[in-house]
Amino acid sequence: MDDWLNDSTEVEPSWVTVDLAIFTVRNDQLMVLLIERGLEPFLGRAALPGGYVQKDETLRDGALRELREEAGIDGSQLHLEQLGAYGDPPRDPRGRVVTVAYLALGADLPVPVGGTDAERAYWAPVSELASAKEALAFDHAAILADALEEVRSKLEYTAIATAFCGESFALSELRAIYEVVWGQSLDPSNFRRKVLNTVGFVQPTGEQRLPPTGRPAALYRRGDAWLLSPPLLRSNGHSA
Repeated sequence: MDDWLNDSTEVEPSWVTVDLAIFTVRNDQLMVLLIERGLEPFLGRAALPGGYVQKDETLRDGALRELREEAGIDGSQLHLEQLGAYGDPPRDPRGRVVTVAYLALGADLPVPVGGTDAERAYWAPVSELASAKEALAFDHAAILADALEEVRSKLEYTAIATAFCGESFALSELRAIYEVVWGQSLDPSNFRRKVLNTVGFVQPTGEQRLPPTGRPAALYRRGDAWLLSPPLLRSNGHSA
């Protein structure tokens, strides 16, 4: 018989949850989806949407269900990827709870509707939360910080910025995504040159959009490349 079967050491029960850091751009601001907790612990505090994974579902299915139940949003159409696992013992006062965090992005997502144990759900500007660690329940401030840096980094090396755009978009709209997420202004001509010189990043649709003033803007869609070569690097502390 294996030694571990004879080990009398008591193992503390543990639970698995999922939490979601969901970003969209609304009113020229990077926004994250938050809920107001309707139950203890942290009753009334803001938190990322999430909850316990049911015994018959995958982590991804649990994340999609929690998003639907707590915010009324269908996550099946979002860019959704696993961010990481968080399991420090004191992170949840109810006991040993390990959470698997997901990162999700969408284009101008709808107004959320709170449900189940969420008193309400709402979009909050990321800029108002970045320096307020105590504003979020559990260790969600750390999860949010990690998710934000992941998005900023992936904008450099992948086509993930297009997940914030509609099916077709002008290059000025794509540039605005970079500016909002990175928090820095970009030279329009330089940005345009870099994007069009990055093979497979975008493809022209052949259509144009007529703005209220100025010249018509050519429309593009996401190309067939995911990794960008060459990458578009941030200028603050990175190569220009």
